[in-house]
Amino acid sequence: MLLFIFDMDEVLYRYDWRMRMAGMTRLTGLSLEQLRERWWHDGGERAAEAGAFAMADDYLEAFNVAIGVRVEENDWVTVRGSAMTPWRDSIAAVERASQLGQVTLLTNNGPLTARHLRTLAPELSPVFGDHLFTSSDYGARKPEPEVFEAVLARYGVEPKDAFFADDMAVNIEGARSIGITAHHFSDSASMLSAIEDFAASR
Repeated sequence: MLLFIFDMDEVLYRYDWRMRMAGMTRLTGLSLEQLRERWWHDGGERAAEAGAFAMADDYLEAFNVAIGVRVEENDWVTVRGSAMTPWRDSIAAVERASQLGQVTLLTNNGPLTARHLRTLAPELSPVFGDHLFTSSDYGARKPEPEVFEAVLARYGVEPKDAFFADDMAVNIEGARSIGITAHHFSDSASMLSAIEDFAASR
């Protein structure tokens, strides 16, 4: 079996982080600098992406305590979703990959995003089915080799039979370090060609 692993933000969706932060500023009254200082750092959001919180409710509670403002779950999800715009050609490339093997999502995000992926990214459910995962589901975040090893173990696939697409060079290096064929995303057409080339080579 061939396994095709895809990042989400800036590969399948345009993700405007500054738009998200602007929405969070309106919601909380905190500045971008305050949001960075209180949550968007290694001990906050990055730790959540690496599995620091087992459950979405634990994440939201820690988030609210850290920023000092009560944010409701639905509002958090609305703000996150407002920063996302689907790239139809990229999603079509994933559809092609699904005809050639198994597709799965691997996005650096925490458990609250994981809980709401089907709401945040409704275009992905028909393509990925039940194979929508965040790094928090694996207890490690890209580019750590451990997260890629965990994905391979979930599907029982050897590195030589896995393909990975991501927009960040450091994540590409992480995947390649354990023998996964990795494509540094720049545009949908190039990713589709890389998918076809990988499948043909196997």
